[in-house]
Amino acid sequence: MENTKKMVGYLPDEKPSLGKLLLFALQQMLVMFPATVLVALLTGFHLSTTIFASGVATIGFLLITRGKLPLYYGSSFSYIPAICAVTGTAFGELAADNLIGQAQFGIICSGLVSILAGLIVLKFGMKVIEKILPPTITGPIAMIIGLSLATTAITNACAPNLAIGLTVDKAWIIAIITLLATILFSVYLKGVWGQLSILFGILAGFAVAICFGVVDFSQVFAGAVVTLPHFTLPQVNWGVALAIMPIALATIPESTAHLVQLDLYVNDLAKKKGKGHYDIQNKLGMNLIGDGAADMISAAFGGPAGTNYGENISTMAITRNFSTAVLFVAAAMAIVVSLFTPLTNFIQTIPGVVINGACIYLFGAIAAQGAAIMIDKKVDLFSAKNLAVVACIFVIGVGGHYGFDGGMIPFFGIELPAIATASLFGILLNLILSIGKKKTA
Repeated sequence: MENTKKMVGYLPDEKPSLGKLLLFALQQMLVMFPATVLVALLTGFHLSTTIFASGVATIGFLLITRGKLPLYYGSSFSYIPAICAVTGTAFGELAADNLIGQAQFGIICSGLVSILAGLIVLKFGMKVIEKILPPTITGPIAMIIGLSLATTAITNACAPNLAIGLTVDKAWIIAIITLLATILFSVYLKGVWGQLSILFGILAGFAVAICFGVVDFSQVFAGAVVTLPHFTLPQVNWGVALAIMPIALATIPESTAHLVQLDLYVNDLAKKKGKGHYDIQNKLGMNLIGDGAADMISAAFGGPAGTNYGENISTMAITRNFSTAVLFVAAAMAIVVSLFTPLTNFIQTIPGVVINGACIYLFGAIAAQGAAIMIDKKVDLFSAKNLAVVACIFVIGVGGHYGFDGGMIPFFGIELPAIATASLFGILLNLILSIGKKKTA
């Protein structure tokens, strides 16, 4: 009984005192910041709009899931290749409003796919999803998403900018220091500090760039101090929608893993505090519906597609703080920050070589996580059926992305997006090869 009283931590329906609430919320916002900002810089979306949309979408997610799933919604890396194929911008450049609008429409359609998947799970259970999307499909899809980003990271890590005195040699030095710092921080920092390894790695590279004199601070205080984000309207383009929609299917395994992880942590704390059981693991349907609705909310303002962040879950686990109220305040903080022009201008002074130095690690990690899915689910690659599905997804996805302009495969007078085509082909091939196969225990 004495240990129960001494147990420190906050369950989803508990709320810290005001001071702690603000500090915990600030921490959650900082953890999501690097990845969310990075997606905006890579896709050509407006930075302040992306941050604003992240905060609004998180609040929407928490309301839709009735505060039962303490998850923060941030920009997803999985959608980067498809969105970049639409916007066609270089790192840090803003895309035209009409291109962002077309991507918005695709993201809204993607949100509908997530909502439909959530409704199917609620109606029929996980068995339907597992049949359509076994790890022989979701694993390779995650891998080709990561591999399709490899060129972006490695080429932009050494991109010169002679206007600010950034040569190729200086770019390589800054990128390599950023990469090594990010890796070392992620391996050796423990606790909450370890969850800020990406931020610390980028700060280390930024410091080196400042020492080299290749950072321009002249525009930090340009314009008004407070400015509304640049909002854009969705524009109908069914070709873009076809390219973006299937990616929602590839994020379902990630959402499942997050819920299992969260369920373990929350109920371990609940047991130690002498509280009842929190049924989180079985709320995948609710999570997918909330995620899809958050995509639609984000895209409605001009923000990219997103997902619930593993970084924030890990931070909650380490600090034993799963309070939904903390995430509400963190989302509100993100909205306030997006309105503060000097801060967004300051973030844009970070050279692209710094961000892409960290991306060498981050994008590779996405591919590695795809392999982890297949290992964790014990996929038998000696099976002729599994080998056929995995092999075709790899070659269509990776070969199509790098072999054709914009990753669009010419096919009987039309152009098919490589990653989406690989996903759909893998799903259909797996279903066909499963016909007549006897069930095993």
